[in-house]
Amino acid sequence: MSARDLISGEAEIDSQEEDDSFDEETGEVKPKRNGVNGINGHLEDSSEEEDDDDDEEAAAAVRKDFIVEDDEEPEERERRRRERRKRRREEREEEEAGLDEEDLDLIGEANPDFERRAPSEVKSPILGHNGQPIDSPQPKLKRLKRGHKEDRDGQRSKGIDNIFDSEEEDETDFRNQRQSHRTDPRNLQDEFADFIEEDFDDRDGAPDDDDADVARPTGRTFTGIKDAAGLDEAALEDMKEAFGQGDEYDWALDIQDQEDEREQRLLESEDPEALAKGLELKDVFEPSQLAEKFLTDEDNEIRATDVPERFQLARAPFKNLVLTSEQFKEESIWITDLIWPRKKGKDRALKEPFRRSVAKVLEFMVSDEYEVPFIFQHRKDYLIHTERTPVTPDPNNPDAPDFVSDAQRLLDQDDLWRISELDLKFRALIDKRNALSETYEKLQDIAEFRDDVFEAMLPAAATMEELQDVQDYLHFQHASKLADLAALNASSASNSTHRRPGSARALFDRIRSSNVYGLVRAFGITADAFAQNALKEGRRQYTEDPTQHPEDLADDESIMDPPDYSFGAQCLKAAKAMFAEEISLSPKMRKVMRKAYYEDGVIDCFRTEKGLRRIDEYHPYYNFKYLRNQQLADFSEQPDVFLRMIRAEEEGLIEIRIRMQNMNSFKKRLYTEIESDNYSEIAEAWNRERREVLDMALSKLDKIMARGVKENLKNECEDQIAKKCRDEFGRRLDQAPYKPKGMVLGTVPRVLAISNGAGSFGRDAICWAWVEEDGRVLENGKFTDLFLGDPERGQDDSPDAKALAKLVERRKPDVIGVSGYSADSRRLYKLLDDIIERKNLRGPTYEDDDGNDRSDRLELVIVNDEVARLYQTSARAAIEHPGLAPLTHYCVGLAKYLQSPIKEYAALSDDVISISLDAAQTYVPREKILKYVQTAMIDYVNLIGVDINEALTDSYTANLLPYISGLGPRKALQLMKVIRINGGTVFNRAELVGDADAQRLGAVGPRVWANCASFLYVDYDSSEPEADYLDNSRIHPEDYDLARKMASDALEMDEEDVAAEMAEHGLSAVVRKLVAEDAQHKVEDLILEEYSEQLERGNNLRKRATLETIAAEIQQPYEELRNNFTLLSSEEIFTMFTGETRESLYEGMVVPVSIKKVGEDYIEARMDCGIEGTVPAIDISDRPDFSPRQLYQQFQTVQAKVKHINRKTLTAIFVMREADIRNPVKNNFERLLGDWDDEQERADKDAMKEKNDVSGRTQRVVKHPLFKPFNSAQAQEFLGSQARGDVVIRPSSKGPDHLAVTWKVSDNIYQHIDVLELDKSNQFSSGGTLTIGGKHKYSDLDELIVNHVKAMAKKVDEMMLHEKYQNGTKAETERWLSTYTEANPKRSVYAFCIDPKHPGYFFLCFKAGQHAQLQSWPVKVVPQAFELQRNMYPDMRALCNGFKLLFTNMQGVKRR
Repeated sequence: MSARDLISGEAEIDSQEEDDSFDEETGEVKPKRNGVNGINGHLEDSSEEEDDDDDEEAAAAVRKDFIVEDDEEPEERERRRRERRKRRREEREEEEAGLDEEDLDLIGEANPDFERRAPSEVKSPILGHNGQPIDSPQPKLKRLKRGHKEDRDGQRSKGIDNIFDSEEEDETDFRNQRQSHRTDPRNLQDEFADFIEEDFDDRDGAPDDDDADVARPTGRTFTGIKDAAGLDEAALEDMKEAFGQGDEYDWALDIQDQEDEREQRLLESEDPEALAKGLELKDVFEPSQLAEKFLTDEDNEIRATDVPERFQLARAPFKNLVLTSEQFKEESIWITDLIWPRKKGKDRALKEPFRRSVAKVLEFMVSDEYEVPFIFQHRKDYLIHTERTPVTPDPNNPDAPDFVSDAQRLLDQDDLWRISELDLKFRALIDKRNALSETYEKLQDIAEFRDDVFEAMLPAAATMEELQDVQDYLHFQHASKLADLAALNASSASNSTHRRPGSARALFDRIRSSNVYGLVRAFGITADAFAQNALKEGRRQYTEDPTQHPEDLADDESIMDPPDYSFGAQCLKAAKAMFAEEISLSPKMRKVMRKAYYEDGVIDCFRTEKGLRRIDEYHPYYNFKYLRNQQLADFSEQPDVFLRMIRAEEEGLIEIRIRMQNMNSFKKRLYTEIESDNYSEIAEAWNRERREVLDMALSKLDKIMARGVKENLKNECEDQIAKKCRDEFGRRLDQAPYKPKGMVLGTVPRVLAISNGAGSFGRDAICWAWVEEDGRVLENGKFTDLFLGDPERGQDDSPDAKALAKLVERRKPDVIGVSGYSADSRRLYKLLDDIIERKNLRGPTYEDDDGNDRSDRLELVIVNDEVARLYQTSARAAIEHPGLAPLTHYCVGLAKYLQSPIKEYAALSDDVISISLDAAQTYVPREKILKYVQTAMIDYVNLIGVDINEALTDSYTANLLPYISGLGPRKALQLMKVIRINGGTVFNRAELVGDADAQRLGAVGPRVWANCASFLYVDYDSSEPEADYLDNSRIHPEDYDLARKMASDALEMDEEDVAAEMAEHGLSAVVRKLVAEDAQHKVEDLILEEYSEQLERGNNLRKRATLETIAAEIQQPYEELRNNFTLLSSEEIFTMFTGETRESLYEGMVVPVSIKKVGEDYIEARMDCGIEGTVPAIDISDRPDFSPRQLYQQFQTVQAKVKHINRKTLTAIFVMREADIRNPVKNNFERLLGDWDDEQERADKDAMKEKNDVSGRTQRVVKHPLFKPFNSAQAQEFLGSQARGDVVIRPSSKGPDHLAVTWKVSDNIYQHIDVLELDKSNQFSSGGTLTIGGKHKYSDLDELIVNHVKAMAKKVDEMMLHEKYQNGTKAETERWLSTYTEANPKRSVYAFCIDPKHPGYFFLCFKAGQHAQLQSWPVKVVPQAFELQRNMYPDMRALCNGFKLLFTNMQGVKRR
């Protein structure tokens, strides 16, 4: 195997990667353009004519309403194959006929008059990584795959990245095949089963030529050679005699053609050989690849089923569950009881209308299968309760109405999502209840018995916890019967709720079947009767006392049951344990305990030994370190606090204990329910035993309840935080595009975006991008010297300032957007504002309300950059704009955010949860956050609707389709694919369900269409006969008749006129007439109240709110209902530019600052976050006899106290006096309402102080914010919850002239660096020179951290974010390599994984083929580089290329 076979390329690991085409003449990689290797889409050989002929014939057939069939006649298919074989043979002959350098030299010797071409016309040599030509001949590639369209815009030379390319060339002529598939509706199923998706050109809707063969160079027969080389006929004959005719190896080409034909037949779904082999997608591709492309069997089923996609996915576990009418009614009551208590301020009289509204919503969701957006938009009348109050007649106004309607909204959109979620929970409840009922019936079949407790508690169980209680009870009481059932039917037992009884259950079964159980009965009351008393249900059950003392009865022979129970004490102990277990497993008793816990439960926090050291007064967990008696209800207002408690407990810093606050009084109350009322010595003895039994049961229940309450409280707090994230995300979605002056809301602006990124203002380049309203980036550039001059001093403006003004005058942007990720971006904003003011830059001209043309000052806006930051380094940006720099990508992201925030958020897909929506969202599982924010996206996408034709040509609009009601990612892809098959344009909504007469396939089923129809609109074109004005509105097709009736009434047309108009111009004729006459405003004069009453009386339809919507939509279809574009507040700008909040940076805080300038009486300093400030002379030092320049120097890092922060200008005032720095202001944390254990806090502080005082050596202290008095274990504990790359500076055990630096490489991997201090003035001071390993020297700790530790951390990030990196152990990585080479025997592969035993090292694992040995080389991370085999590589690209060269050289040595 050659070195080329090792890796197909740095970014290629399988056959799904998309390659550029390869020019075999020049050795260059050429991005394909429209599927061919020509310029502007022109082929370079004669095969274009044949392909065009085929296309023209097929197109002509389509124009004649003739559908080109896939099922060609065998003779026709064979003819096409012969043509393809012939064409390929000719192309190979042309290639073989090409002359290399030696041929031309020979010709020159034989013909002195022959002239060589210019060097530019001769094939270029292939250059290696060092720029030198590679002498080895270029091997021929086998298969060329299509790449991204965006990758075809430029050309790249073939360099070191591609030397291991081993792709096979696909020489199949896809053009004919694709044409037949596209025009045959009967092949729809095959289209969806085909993994290769069709691409369509955005300009004309025609299919791309991406799948066509890559054209070879223009044919060069001997005639062509004669023309190219200038040979005459005689010279040509001499050459033929010398080199032959070129057909000596036709036999080998024929064999290759036959092999190609066989491969092509296998790829064709109708090929008998492929069908015989049963070849399917899952046989070729990995399951993860199929799942990513939504091509699994489950995905196909979802696409084919006419049910909203989200419903199918959510209800998949309950696919076979059918609710009865009784269960449906129970569900409405169950959901009402859960939602109604949260409706604060609602009149209690509205509870029954509220329940009816919930029941109706459930009917829409379950029976009609309508999604939330549809219900909210088209069934809103059922979400409103209207009361009609009689009005006293007014004699002065006889036309006054007799009633006044008072409408109150019962359910909002959040409630509908809550109902949808609770419906799933209720289904799970019913599913488990049915399973338990089925198990109980099976038990009755094998043993005739009846359990009244089970039969009473099963239908009453209203939560999963209560159902679990019933299940536990069943398994306890009937464990032996369940074992018999499992033995009789082992197969069904694995699928039911049966559980194998444990040893404890077996023990209790023996007690229940022995004589000892008589002693349990002697307690005088059953567990269920006692629980009934405690629950205060029904009549009180009284306890009866036996006639014997407990010990005497236990010694009775009727009780003892040898050999297991031979003694009275043994029998009494077993009986008490049995009775306690019965009480603890009683469903009613658990209900009592659970209710008491939620009412009187409190939380105590106890710090652990680890938490004692870790949680200091500056730690975010300190506000609950000594918390006691915190009420559970208090966490409803502060859900983030409890989630932080859970996180702290997971980190081993605290222990959360949940207990009942008044446990003793609760016990005393229960004692009265189990004790007898008799007064005697025997009664007292039995009551004593009963109390002991109850204590045993409560001890067990206490643990069960605490665990359950804790889990429920955690879920509730997570839901609240997720709900906050949804609300915040909804606020960000609820903003229209930035509105240009004089334009209507919703108009897309033309934007000039400018940013300096993280660069230093005045030194680094400023990038800009001009983006048109259609999203095209037409121009971009950079400013390197942007400033305004000083006219008073005769200083002119910079050339860049003049260029910016000219750019604005030329392009006329509606707005300039500016942002960045440093505090210097605020200075850039101020400079741009000054330029606009001084040069009087104006926005576009518009017409004001008086009809006059005017132009206002050009607007400058600071843009929220959360999406742009993700976009600038994304693969999407590289594909869309491959030639732009990352900062220019960032500018493009800013501009597009101004043009449409919702499209930018939708383009993020699942990455949207990377955006910070709430400070506590990190404590909530990502899946839950994603689920909640997607509901917000669904709400707002359906609010604005989607232009279905625009979605076919614009990928950003297409990203909105999965959020449309009824759709999802699978059905959205299917929708677009079918529309393209139908012709690529939608003329009306009705055709989405298909039209057999017009030979249009159905893109969606009737039920999905009902969900999505009104949210997919079609722009109205009055010149198009099929166009319907209503298809451009939010009006649902089911209400088109109402809209047409309203239009005819507005035009005052009678029924005969309406009928005649419709007969002549179609159903939409009346509405078209209304629009043509510009009379939409006339619908405002209609009395909708009477019309709605008529509909409700005659048709039982509640349409009052719907009629209002129809009237509004007729006047202004799809009016922009979102708020204006939201400008950032000063606090949001401060956080965006600095990364700091009021909690992380506050006045009085001590921070490290870097000195920028030292003056005579002041110092200028800068914080790490970019905030700059000054230190007045009075605050520099406590020693006035020294000047600032004697104490400090430029670039020195020192500690300073923040005296004042201007959060608008991003400036500060610092204090550097020692006295002030020693007394920083603590960030006063907000204590919770519970008690605080001050005594424990004081004891811990004293203990820590005493521990430090008795320490064996003097504790060294270094003045640095990252210094901690930790040992290595403590440092690792501290960094455990920190981010990758975080650092701790700590004392070293090697002596006072050493420091240790511990940094987090990855999870559970930490590197300890020994730092030697040189040039120390004394043993307690820091060294003037810091060295690491004798190689790296630094002047101070800040330089060491930035240039050594942070530099290595960046390299670790670069490694772990690389596509070749595997998240797993070395063994797992090697298994992956083996699996890959088994699936691809002729290919080789490599991957990186971390070395956990040697922090700072990675494994480079590789396997050079299926049968090659697995090998690994160590890769060391060093500052600014990677080290492999003692060679340094600056980045991952160089590392991968270096590895390939090293391996190539190693293989070459072995061959020699």
